[in-house]
Amino acid sequence: MDTAPLSSYRALFACVLVSCVCRLSSSTELSFVTCGSVVKLLNTKHGVRLHSHDVRYGSGSEQQSVTGVASSEDSNSYWSVRGTSGAACSRGTPVKCGQTIRLTHVNTRRNLHSHYFASPLSSNQEVSAFGEEGEGDHLDEWTVQCGGSVWQRDEAVRFRHRATDAMLSVTGEQYGRPIHGQREVHAMPATGPHGLWKAMEGVFVKPSDGPGSLGHGDYSYPHTEF
Repeated sequence: MDTAPLSSYRALFACVLVSCVCRLSSSTELSFVTCGSVVKLLNTKHGVRLHSHDVRYGSGSEQQSVTGVASSEDSNSYWSVRGTSGAACSRGTPVKCGQTIRLTHVNTRRNLHSHYFASPLSSNQEVSAFGEEGEGDHLDEWTVQCGGSVWQRDEAVRFRHRATDAMLSVTGEQYGRPIHGQREVHAMPATGPHGLWKAMEGVFVKPSDGPGSLGHGDYSYPHTEF
């Protein structure tokens, strides 16, 4: 399990929203993504951010829907980077290429999830948000695929669903009501440029500067709308 409960991520996010509760780092901004960070993920091919909300699919699993939105300012596009139930992901630790993580939707506390249900528009593999208070099952696990040793913030990466080997993707299909204009997010075996994602706005938790430094509000978030 993670070394910090999901409630701590939400508390951190609330601190940033009120602007001056947390002590901000004065050091150079991080160039990589760390465990415990809260980020928005941009699909670089289609220009949409990974998004969820308390709207369920009308078919398939009927779980909470996951979409892509063009807006950079929607608070429903924040995801916390966490470890899995079987592998710790200590706050501030760089996420390694090949590491398996969970992405938890901050506002609803459900995990990015996939399974063999067909997605509603393209009939690819459905991607949903699943679980309660950040705890779901093994179908919430995604492996970060990148080119170096750690997930760099300026690098477009892929997310491979560990249980099915499908890649998190967008291919351009748009929903009508009640989420008009939002793009379908799904998983598929071969994605090309449709499966590339880049970390954008967010709160990036720094590695520990020494014993006891984690949990004391030492964070860096250079390009954010706050």
